[in-house]
Amino acid sequence: MSIDMTDEQLRAAIMEFLRQKGRWGAHYFPVDTLINWLGRKVKKNGKRVERAIKNLVKECYLFAHKKGGTVSLNPARSREIYEYIEKNPPN
Repeated sequence: MSIDMTDEQLRAAIMEFLRQKGRWGAHYFPVDTLINWLGRKVKKNGKRVERAIKNLVKECYLFAHKKGGTVSLNPARSREIYEYIEKNPPN
């Protein structure tokens, strides 16, 4: 069953997933796995998730590792990440 999320909720869901897994700084998570996991739960599949990840990397909320194959949360922006998740709770 797909959930209809706004772009802000999707971005918060990505950051919440990485936060729950403890993926900060050098502890990264594969992008393909993240896209597959969220792509099943969000309408418009993985392309929308992939775009959201690229935007989060551009805005320095996420770090890209291994030529963009893996991502992790930026520990320098942890306060902003927690506030963003609280402001836009994922369903």
